[in-house]
Amino acid sequence: MSNVFEIKCIDKNRQFDPDNRITRIGGVLKGEPWSLSQAEAIARIESGTHKFWVSVGGISSWVVVATSSSGNKYIKTNIDREHPENLLRLPAC
Repeated sequence: MSNVFEIKCIDKNRQFDPDNRITRIGGVLKGEPWSLSQAEAIARIESGTHKFWVSVGGISSWVVVATSSSGNKYIKTNIDREHPENLLRLPAC
């Protein structure tokens, strides 16, 4: 059984490459804030222990692990094309 978390915010760096911009994700669960690095989120998604979702512009979508053309893993939503557009639209944590 996995835990399901809504991502409400992100932290990002100033890199140009959208696949490497997200450093942390976060939200609130039962009134308590939570935060994970992108690497931690990837590990939890791949292990099947956690699922993450976002709601942007009234549209909800699941967060998935993708691999860039250079072989780096990153997170994006299942409705994004190549880059994590929906996650990058979230406010800063």
